[in-house]
Amino acid sequence: MKKRFLSIAISIGIVTLAFGQLGDLIKVLGIGAAVDRFGPDINKAINKLQGFSDSEAAMTKTVPILSVGKGGYIGAAQVMGPKNLVQKVKAVAQIEGDFAGRVVRLKALIPIESKDVVKDIRRVEGVGVSAIVDIKI
Repeated sequence: MKKRFLSIAISIGIVTLAFGQLGDLIKVLGIGAAVDRFGPDINKAINKLQGFSDSEAAMTKTVPILSVGKGGYIGAAQVMGPKNLVQKVKAVAQIEGDFAGRVVRLKALIPIESKDVVKDIRRVEGVGVSAIVDIKI
C-alpha cells in the first residue's frame, strides 16, 4: 500500500512539474508569435515614442530577443541601422555574463541573421539595438 501511494504521489509530482513547464513553453511561444505578428505595430509605436521616422539612411524593425542557452523567445527589441542591413535581422541574441566577481551582471544584445541561437549566431554588423520591449505575461 505504501509503495502504491508513493508511486501515485511521484506521478502527480511529475505531471504537476510537466504542466508547469508546459505553461512556460506556451508563454514563450506566445510571446514569439505576438512579436512575429505585431512586430510592425510595436515598431511604429516605438518610433512614435522616439519621434523617429524610417528613411533610406536608417530604418527600424522589431524582432524577438532570444536567450542563448535557453533557446526560447523572451521578449522583443527594436533594431536600427541601414535598410539593407536591418532587413537581414531575424532576432536579437542575448548573452549574459558576470563582471567583478558577479557584482555586475552583463547582458550583450546582438542583432543576428537567424532565429536559431544554438546553431547559427551570425551578427549583422552595422545594426544596433535601439529599444527593448517588455511584454507582460
